[in-house]
Amino acid sequence: MFTIENEQLKIIISPHGAELQSIFNKKTELEYLWGGDPAFWGKKSPVLFPVVGGLKEDTYYYQNKPYKLSRHGFARDMQFEIESQSLTAITFVLRSNEATLQHFPFEFLFRITYTVQDDSLRVAYNVSNTSESDMYFSVGGHPAFKVPLVDGTVYSDYYIEFNEEETTPRWPISKDGLIEKEPEPLLKETNILPLTKELFFKDAIVLKKPTSSVATLRSGKTAHGFDFDFGDFPYLGIWAAKNADFVCIEPWCGIADSVDTDQQLVNKEGINKISSREVFEKCWVASFY
Repeated sequence: MFTIENEQLKIIISPHGAELQSIFNKKTELEYLWGGDPAFWGKKSPVLFPVVGGLKEDTYYYQNKPYKLSRHGFARDMQFEIESQSLTAITFVLRSNEATLQHFPFEFLFRITYTVQDDSLRVAYNVSNTSESDMYFSVGGHPAFKVPLVDGTVYSDYYIEFNEEETTPRWPISKDGLIEKEPEPLLKETNILPLTKELFFKDAIVLKKPTSSVATLRSGKTAHGFDFDFGDFPYLGIWAAKNADFVCIEPWCGIADSVDTDQQLVNKEGINKISSREVFEKCWVASFY
């Protein structure tokens, strides 16, 4: 385990999957990250690369060849190296190798940098294409935050407040983990999404191109919460395991296959393409109080 910290935050990260293990605010004396109870969901903040969500039949095709990838890709299950570390920042790197090339035919460097400043954690994903050809990929975050945050409150005391009024549907997920063809109503001329356990009984809420760039966890029964700035990520997932005490706020550059996909990687919705030697970077920032 590796630790970065300042006067306000202490962050612990595992090199396995470069996965967050703890977000502790020294001033509020609160832990904000889900504890990873395997009875519900054993992970805490997996990193999604080189795909986000599921593929139809766990398979995609590139240049007429089939490749197998499990849901959310392989990065979350691999050991990252430490590239650099200071008191307040750390960079992990994953390099393509013979094992990754069997499932993803591109050479790459995938870096994740965690940085603390004041009461904020910044998480940056940096993808470098070291192949000689174009590279197609998705990347995203999956952090799970404790709800309720404080004693004396319950799950339904909390809500997510967006920084812009939203009129947006949710895109349902099929039993096979694919995006359905027709959306369902969710938000209409409001910036408030009340949290209930039932909200996630049909899997994640998937939003395409929300107007907002910030989602805030709030409750009328405590001053504690956090602001989650997902910037210009084009997709946002909101999810919890059934009856679990957490909510994931997931910024995505990519999305699961649709039910009517042709399974061609170059045609995949939300896929990112970078040329040889090009670098792609996105970040999110969460502030805890």
